[in-house]
Amino acid sequence: MQPAERALAGSGTPSARRERSWIFSLLIAPEAVISVGLINGGLSYLLRDEGVDPARAASIVALLTLPHAIYFLWGPVTDFFVRRRTWLLLAAALAALTLLLAFHEPRLASARGVALLFIAACIGVVVPAACGGMMGTLRSEVSRRRAGSFYQVGSLTFGAIATFLVVSFSGRLSLFAIGCIIAVLVALPALSALATPAQPLLTGQGAGQTALLMWREFKSTFLCWQAIPYTLLVTFPMCSGGMLGLLPELARDYGVSGSAVAWINGVAGALLTTLGALAVSLIPVRVRASVAFLLAGLANAASLAILAIGPLRPFVYYISTVLFLFTIGACYALFTGVSLEFLGSSGKSGSTRYAIINSLGNLPVAYMSWADGRGYAHWGPRGMPATDAVLSTAGAALLLAHFIFSRRKRSGGH
Repeated sequence: MQPAERALAGSGTPSARRERSWIFSLLIAPEAVISVGLINGGLSYLLRDEGVDPARAASIVALLTLPHAIYFLWGPVTDFFVRRRTWLLLAAALAALTLLLAFHEPRLASARGVALLFIAACIGVVVPAACGGMMGTLRSEVSRRRAGSFYQVGSLTFGAIATFLVVSFSGRLSLFAIGCIIAVLVALPALSALATPAQPLLTGQGAGQTALLMWREFKSTFLCWQAIPYTLLVTFPMCSGGMLGLLPELARDYGVSGSAVAWINGVAGALLTTLGALAVSLIPVRVRASVAFLLAGLANAASLAILAIGPLRPFVYYISTVLFLFTIGACYALFTGVSLEFLGSSGKSGSTRYAIINSLGNLPVAYMSWADGRGYAHWGPRGMPATDAVLSTAGAALLLAHFIFSRRKRSGGH
């Protein structure tokens, strides 16, 4: 597997401008509201208001992040039957309806409430699958790069706004009213899909020929020696963002008020993560995306180390959270670059392979949320960020040594 080699020629043409890369900041919004804003944002705060123990809340969050790790099982459907933008619209509408049913339950932590949230999460991940396929059809390199940037900025921004609203209205509005707000945030931005250029369907070949072609592309990406370090890169603990959904509930242990949590993990959080994502553009092109990703992971782990070793005071929470949100924004933006290196050429199965890579990349979110919860259960408030920091540092250091060594080895051969 080799990184994609796409020509830059024509990147400034009117054709590139008509591809509307900016629209991906809206297309990803439905999934961002569900995963970043609710599941990994305000849900733990709502659960603690219901009296749910932080360790159990972490387990619920980990369960609800699981669809991101396995949606390669159903995400590839967006390559078939109807256009990808139609899949996106259907997924957003069904997810919004399911969320309304979940928030209509007396308790979100009930078996039925968690089951409905899980179903909504499973439906919601169809959105990034559709987005990945649509990004793969962009013809110019500049459009792809801009689309990836807008994709991350939109995800982080809409997710943070949803977190702010959930935490702000917790205790002030009924659970169902909060659910209505979330449902609107999921469904409304999806209408932007109507403004996207028409996406081609995977047609013109028989089922057998199509399956054979997709299998060949699958092998060229995943079943080769070069795929091993990239597979480890996207599945190791660093840059997981597992603490995103746990920081709001951890705030109480550091004496931080609910309004402060809403601001720092909401509006301010949106700004910080967006700035972190935009800061990636300042990294020189000669720095490999894989190396930059791992360095950002070490910086992100260091921000959690402050929370782990500092006193249980609000100022420690503020400093650590600000640094964490900025660095995780950079991590998420760099993950797009890593994914493109892993994917190679888009071919006919770009949406399918993107779903697989993105699923693998979201696996650490699930297991790190669970591991961080175990850290709290065994060692208290400091144990949660400490667990994340230690595992992330170990994984990033190991892979960074490999990528730097492999770069030097290739350089020495010239």
